[in-house]
Amino acid sequence: MSHLLDIHDLEVKFALRTGDITAIDGIDLTLDKGETLGLVGESGAGKSVTGFSIINLISKPGYISKGKIIFNGDEISSYSDEKMREIRGNKISMIFQDPMMTLNPVFTIGFQMIETLQAHQKISKSDARDIALEKLKKVHIPSPEQRLSQYPHELSGGMRQRIIIAISLLTDPAIIIADEPTTALDVTIQAEIMDLLQELCESDNMALILITHDLGVVSQVTEKIAVMYAGKIIECGPTDQVVKYPVHPYTEGLIKSIPGTVIKPGCDLVQIPGMMPTLTNIPPGCAFNPRCYLKEAICTTKTPKLKDAGNGVLAACHMK
Repeated sequence: MSHLLDIHDLEVKFALRTGDITAIDGIDLTLDKGETLGLVGESGAGKSVTGFSIINLISKPGYISKGKIIFNGDEISSYSDEKMREIRGNKISMIFQDPMMTLNPVFTIGFQMIETLQAHQKISKSDARDIALEKLKKVHIPSPEQRLSQYPHELSGGMRQRIIIAISLLTDPAIIIADEPTTALDVTIQAEIMDLLQELCESDNMALILITHDLGVVSQVTEKIAVMYAGKIIECGPTDQVVKYPVHPYTEGLIKSIPGTVIKPGCDLVQIPGMMPTLTNIPPGCAFNPRCYLKEAICTTKTPKLKDAGNGVLAACHMK
């Protein structure tokens, strides 16, 4: 059975004067229609680069050096920029981190929504406006008629994020890639945005790739999780299995650092020592070994590969 999205052995490099560095190192992912996938990890893990790679939005000096990205049976990783525009923003939409940076401050919301639709479809301005209104209602924006004539600075952060989601829905895409969609929003608004994304996936049978550092958010929204570290997927599988029974020490550390999980009230949160290595200084063997409490000699020399850890989970750890 073919998948809606199939990423095979994807490798992304950045060309520097000192030599090429690898940002994404041979990852494999699949996504089916209506399925939700969480890409999790600290800053620098390669989550956003993976999302940008899917729609070929990697800026130079970055480039896809190896692998295949197959969408709806077509290998889109080899598409020209012109052909990729038929996919990007049309069949695969992306929600970026900061809505204020995504929306153009000098144009009204209506102008930006109508322009987006007309860029992808041969449609009249009045029909495009009707669709824009329909999508604003779909994301539960009050007084949608009024919002069309407003500018981004006149709206709250949560409202702007809903506008961005509405824009991503304009062309009825098969996949939405949401890159930290709740950044800089307060906790209650974050919950509303995540509930909205989940509701839209269920009602429209849309697939979702949620990119975030927050395992707590992912555990409530997605069906599958892929945990990334230093450009590799180090654990993946069904969300409930990965969250309840983490295999990789890094996944375990991420879960234990979430307030209210396995830590008793009054006790200190668990912290993963150290920090994510830079792309120019990834340690040999398992990249996580300098921070790992299970480290043995083999971890510093041999890179572990993803292997079956039971219950549909794959993990890359020598010690498990």
